[in-house]
Amino acid sequence: MYQLLAVCPMGLESIVAKEIKELGYETRVENGRIFFEGDEETIALANLWLRTADRIKIVVGRFKAISFEELFEKTKALPWEMFIERNGEFPVQGRSVKSKLHSVPDCQAIVKKAIVEKLKQTYDIKGWVEETGAKYPVEVSLLKDEVLLTIDTSGSGLNKRGYRVEQGEAPIKETLAASLVKLANWSGHSPLIDPFCGSGTIAIEACLIAQNIAPGFNRSFISETWEMMPTELYNDLRAQADEVAEYDKNIEVYAYDIDPQMIAIAKRNAEEVGLSEIIHFDVKDFNKLTIPREEPYALIGNPPYGERIGDREEVETMYRYIGKLMNKHPYLSTYILTSNKEFEHLVSRKATKRRKLFNGFIECTYYQYWGQKK
Repeated sequence: MYQLLAVCPMGLESIVAKEIKELGYETRVENGRIFFEGDEETIALANLWLRTADRIKIVVGRFKAISFEELFEKTKALPWEMFIERNGEFPVQGRSVKSKLHSVPDCQAIVKKAIVEKLKQTYDIKGWVEETGAKYPVEVSLLKDEVLLTIDTSGSGLNKRGYRVEQGEAPIKETLAASLVKLANWSGHSPLIDPFCGSGTIAIEACLIAQNIAPGFNRSFISETWEMMPTELYNDLRAQADEVAEYDKNIEVYAYDIDPQMIAIAKRNAEEVGLSEIIHFDVKDFNKLTIPREEPYALIGNPPYGERIGDREEVETMYRYIGKLMNKHPYLSTYILTSNKEFEHLVSRKATKRRKLFNGFIECTYYQYWGQKK
């Protein structure tokens, strides 16, 4: 059994923890960190199925250190041979916040040296450690003199689903898009509209959720190459994921954007994941959007924020139209991510629920308005 760590942006801890619990594991939550325990299969399942986490890491050790000697000795004492093979490659990345050991390059070098010494000792290696095998990315993270040493099992971030062949100027991350859908509790039971679809990420993630398609199904993970992982484990779990996917589930998803070029990009991304026949794409001005039927709909969007002065008036007009849509359609549930602090004032309605999230480095609020039930 390994101690595992799912990392995510601040504000998404509870949704990531819920996903891990749905896989059958207990969790412990800190800021941006969700700890859980499991074996090799747990590592593979987490990578394949977690939609809202950024990465899955193995926790090798956690301890206090206020001197470089202490960092070296405590790092060397850890069982690195449990994870890293004799000729494994182990680059070391680092970060330090509010710690006495504030020089990140020095911390990286000391951790590297300590691991080298431990592996030489364990494998009885004379001379250089040949790093010609599989890669084991190590991270040393210091926060208030507490050291956390981890090995990344994912490789590329889990937001890299493998379907985004093209993107716009400022695309929303796939993991954040999935989080918006999850926080809206949408699973295909009602039609969904993304009127600001950009490269189509929210619509695509919504379909993956509704059809129970594993988000990591079409990509590879760095831990697939490790000696500690059973050879066919990932392939077996992909086959199981394929069996439980509901490819024929009938869902309604509409993705609109005022820019024809973005609609073309979104269509190509949807084709890459086999959803181009399910998502209805169209070029549409949001200010002319209508809801065709008086029944429950979900509107999930990441509209322009209007942070540039020239865009502000146009964006505020758009936000006011959101308020008009909600007034006109009582069954419409609306979920909007924006950094605009005046959003509730512009739509003339207090949100049912708000959640602070980060879109990249931009602090935003996710405004949730629940429509009436029919």
